[in-house]
Amino acid sequence: MNYVIDCERVSKSYGNISALRDVSLKLEKGSFLAIFGPNGAGKTTLLKILSNLIKPTSGAVKINSIPLDNEDGEIRKNIGVVSHNTFLYNNLTPYENLEFYGRMYDVPDLEKRIVEVIDEVGLTARMYDPVRTFSRGMMQRLSIARVLMPDPSIIYLDEPYTGLDQHAAMKLRDILKNLKKGDRTIIMITHNIERGLEVCTHVAIQVMGRIVYMEEIGKVDRDNFESKYFNTVGEGHY
Repeated sequence: MNYVIDCERVSKSYGNISALRDVSLKLEKGSFLAIFGPNGAGKTTLLKILSNLIKPTSGAVKINSIPLDNEDGEIRKNIGVVSHNTFLYNNLTPYENLEFYGRMYDVPDLEKRIVEVIDEVGLTARMYDPVRTFSRGMMQRLSIARVLMPDPSIIYLDEPYTGLDQHAAMKLRDILKNLKKGDRTIIMITHNIERGLEVCTHVAIQVMGRIVYMEEIGKVDRDNFESKYFNTVGEGHY
């Protein structure tokens, strides 16, 4: 089977510190994996390796059957990353921000695409307001719009719910549900178990650099998952 993301026994060390230990995961097109785990579990390190921003110490990663070691930049164009840094210009409007990124990626029919993605994240009414006037939730939605401009087939989200109130979290949840309707393959790191289980097709728990649990959402007992997670984190090893 050809997997969109194929991560085989990936480890990453910084001197004597092991950030990742023999991590393996395989995702088909259209999968939405939510990874839960405590701070320091190596979740962000994993996303950086899958984005080809850093190299693993050992192991192999393939994106669309192409080893990341051999990629020439085309793979990265198909990957969008939403991180703690929104990479938005506060003095510009949403339209101006997306126009800048659209030109950077040579997005065709740029004006039409800007209007489409702004509507997709529910910010049409604020399209021409300076970003500096936006709430944290609105900036997070605009950050997702920025990532969507070149229409990537893979999206990574690193703690997208951080700092959001309940209303903003519900808005973000609806956007994420819409994202998974297509063929995009998505990995989201989150501490918010409730929100993660609402949108994912697969769930994983990462502890001390290892993926210690991974399952399809349909096979997960949601009522017991939270206690399982905290028991897993408390044990810290397998």
